[in-house]
Amino acid sequence: MGMIGGGKDAFIGAIHRIAANMDGLIELTAGALSIKADVAKESGRMLFLPDDRNYTSYEEMIKAEAALPSDKRIDFVTIVTPNFAHFAPAMTALENGFHVVIEKPMTFTLDEAKKLKQKVEETGLILCLTHTYSGYPMVKQARQMVKEGTLGKIRKIIVEYPQGWLSRLSEREGNAQAAWRTDPSKSGKAGAMGDIGTHAAHLAEYISGLKITKLCADLNVVVEGRALDDDGAVLLKFNNGASGVLIATQIAAGEENALKIKIYGENGGLEWHQMEPNTLLVKWLDQPMQVLRAGSNYTAFLSSYATQNCRTPGGHPEGYLEAFGNIYRNFARTLQAKLEGDEPSKESLDFPGVEDGIRGMAFIDNVVASSESDKKWTDYVV
Repeated sequence: MGMIGGGKDAFIGAIHRIAANMDGLIELTAGALSIKADVAKESGRMLFLPDDRNYTSYEEMIKAEAALPSDKRIDFVTIVTPNFAHFAPAMTALENGFHVVIEKPMTFTLDEAKKLKQKVEETGLILCLTHTYSGYPMVKQARQMVKEGTLGKIRKIIVEYPQGWLSRLSEREGNAQAAWRTDPSKSGKAGAMGDIGTHAAHLAEYISGLKITKLCADLNVVVEGRALDDDGAVLLKFNNGASGVLIATQIAAGEENALKIKIYGENGGLEWHQMEPNTLLVKWLDQPMQVLRAGSNYTAFLSSYATQNCRTPGGHPEGYLEAFGNIYRNFARTLQAKLEGDEPSKESLDFPGVEDGIRGMAFIDNVVASSESDKKWTDYVV
């Protein structure tokens, strides 16, 4: 793996490195870890990168690695830069024959996302998008139960992601994460909806297997002086006729990362909370509620998609880092199979890709357009 971004002062770079290293399938062998040359070099030394593969720009890294023999060069790049710096390194990597792992949202604009999709299709390379929450075992269990028709036809989806960390104007108080995430030139046209609303929308489509077709959005700037939305709600219509509600806010004072989803069908419903990720509640129309728990010893009760992504016996908490690790492991197994000319397992292929990236960017565009429109409902355009 060669990493772009994620130097010593970054948050998400360390998360990616932990996740990639969790199963011993991936080795960090090169990096361009900062746009500041001195920080890039210092960060690489801290991670024990050899001097000749500790680069000061992604262009330098990709050019130098592409010139190495096939058994020496990196197999893929992972891009952990802010949103505005996703597209160029991803496209350069694909053009030079490297597979890509990339933070969400995939790009800065929908047009850029479509160009990446075209390049992925042209090259046959793999692009993995790190929508973390799809890596949880009980999210995968929920997805399989819906897919198998356990709940009957899906009728209602309620998903919410409340955070409280932007309840004050933190971007002007020295908070670097707040500064770039609330800056339209770095984050894009949406704030909370682009940052965490995309996670909620992806989770709703991932578990249900449905696609959003119409929406009615209301975005708000609650904290005075902020440039992008920090709060919003969206009414949803799905392609099977189901309706939904999505809430994403970063001004819910006291909340941490309280992502939760409820999906209701004809026969019952599912409920999952990110802050209690090992538990999936199954609610039946005509019998008592069932509580399913994650654990590698529950193979008789859980789907293969869930148990393959369980790492410990039941009762041992697995969370955000493990979910991230599951995405990297599935990507690595798929890539390894591809390099060896084998077929990856269906469970290994279960990670977000370029289509999820397109849907995420379309969600941002459509939510912003709907909020600015005087129409009640707007068609969902991809």
